[in-house]
Amino acid sequence: MARIRSGSVTSPERRRDARARSTQQTRSAQSGEFVVDDSPVYDRRSPLRWFASHARRLGWAPPAFFLSAIGTNVLNSAVPTYTGSAFDEILGGGPGRVGALTHIALILLVIVLARGVVDGAARFLIEVCANRLVRDCRLELFTSLLGKSQTFHNRQRVGDLMARATNDIRQIGQMVSPGIDLITDSMTALIVPLVFIAFLDWRLLAAPLCFTVAFYFALRHYMHRLSPVSAAMRSEFGTLNAGLNEAVRGIEVIKATGQEASERFRFNRRARAYRDQFVRQGLVQAWYLPTLILALATAGALLHAVLLVRAGQLSIGGLVTYLGLVAQLGFPTFISTFSFSLVQLGVAGARRVLDLMADESEVALARRGVTRRIEGALEFDHVQFGYGGTPVLQDVTFRVRPGQTVALVGETGSGKSTLTKLVNRTYDVDGGAVRIDGVDVRDYDLDSLRSQISTIEQDITLFSRTIAENIAFGRGGDATRDEIVEAAKGAAADGFINELHDGYDTVIGERGVTLSGGQRQRLAIARALLTSPAILVLDDSTSAVDSATEDEISRAIRRLLHNRTTLLITHRLSQIRTADLVLVIRRGRLVDHGTHEQLLARSALYQRIFAPYDSIAEPGPTRSIDAGTAAGEARA
Repeated sequence: MARIRSGSVTSPERRRDARARSTQQTRSAQSGEFVVDDSPVYDRRSPLRWFASHARRLGWAPPAFFLSAIGTNVLNSAVPTYTGSAFDEILGGGPGRVGALTHIALILLVIVLARGVVDGAARFLIEVCANRLVRDCRLELFTSLLGKSQTFHNRQRVGDLMARATNDIRQIGQMVSPGIDLITDSMTALIVPLVFIAFLDWRLLAAPLCFTVAFYFALRHYMHRLSPVSAAMRSEFGTLNAGLNEAVRGIEVIKATGQEASERFRFNRRARAYRDQFVRQGLVQAWYLPTLILALATAGALLHAVLLVRAGQLSIGGLVTYLGLVAQLGFPTFISTFSFSLVQLGVAGARRVLDLMADESEVALARRGVTRRIEGALEFDHVQFGYGGTPVLQDVTFRVRPGQTVALVGETGSGKSTLTKLVNRTYDVDGGAVRIDGVDVRDYDLDSLRSQISTIEQDITLFSRTIAENIAFGRGGDATRDEIVEAAKGAAADGFINELHDGYDTVIGERGVTLSGGQRQRLAIARALLTSPAILVLDDSTSAVDSATEDEISRAIRRLLHNRTTLLITHRLSQIRTADLVLVIRRGRLVDHGTHEQLLARSALYQRIFAPYDSIAEPGPTRSIDAGTAAGEARA
């Protein structure tokens, strides 16, 4: 039973509450459209806290590595100690010196062998820590990116995203090994010899302690100068990688317009900027003072030891031991330029990764949201939406009954595609509400909502996998081959698939570049048909197919998606005529709605778009009218 004192909670309970609040705040910061409920919670408030929270999940490996590093340097410091003893035995000239030297030699042999074993264990443990950290960080970042909203991804440069997900996280791994590995070795190599020197003769600590203090301040100054350079290096690499990605993706446009020289100049400028940051790093490293301080400290230590030898207060063997221990201070001095540079690069990379993950998602995830089968009733209630303060949709209100086909008509840029993206919460409304079956879409479980809405856009996204896997993508890979083939037949894709070398097992190129536009669209339609959605969004999905194929697809969609709500963005008059409801959108506003015949009878805007063509259009499915172009021609 909890004890209450003067109405306040006991100190342990306060600490538990504080930890709970901290965990809740961190969990909240890691929320998004996609969240793994049982995933670890990492502290993202700073790079050091982030590393510490990851290190806690590594279990016994970090402390075991630390103990191994200490053991290695203890054994290292023992070598000059026994070497000095050997000198004293030789110079002493006693009758038992051969036996004593043999004994010392055997001890040194054991020390060297043990040092090799302990050092090997330390190297193995730090590699385990580094690679586990890289794996966990990559998985955390990828999960975070999956949970970001479409608005977030729209404003990101893909090349910079890839640089953070690959190179910056690789720098984090290199920060641990060899970075922290070398720093731990160098710090223990700095402290352990001082302990051995103190046991040899505490007066000999004067020069090493002066060096240690000077080394600390010099290293602090070095890190202060190196930190902004490391951050600039990571930023310039992201810019360079983003430019390279854009050039490779747009190589067709570059070649078609003859802009190779211009793009070469642009890339060369970015590469020079990246190179300049390395030069700045070299200048910082050139002014590294600890090497000079070590030389002065070694000279002072030698002078001090020689004076003690001349005074008879230190033996020759003690002098040898002392100089051997002082020499070990050279390792942390010379390796610190390299190791601390790796740490600074790792910290800079971690900041870039944390900045990416800290960018909040505009779409909030509804915890324990509504999960049920959607019937398809759709309602827009005074919807307002804009991008970055620029209004796109204003006061849009309409209702759609389950199973109705709704055609969206308007000029290019009027907001038709944006309107459809509010249905599956690609974006969230700024004002008003979008409801499905009377429930605000923001109250649905996001996975449940999106699994029942399929969208086929003009820009088809396919993956570098087999055709069967691409069709089954919306089902999470649990579709049977018969179901995949049936969906392909319904989308008029079975014919061209069977003509390919490996049929449904043919691996298509990245983004489907090995297929024609019409073939990609038919695969996307097959993917949508396989998911059997309650609501289907077709964004000019038959724009790249010929008339005969379009007729087949249209019949398949009408047959297989019977009694399913469909939002149709199209400029084809034949499809608009068959819609149950036509929405006319102009500059983000719903200016009229009704059937095709009703709008021709009463809407001046609709008449200007379609009346000149409606009287001459044939009833077949091949008549295609661009509403924006038609409106311009009508006004002319």
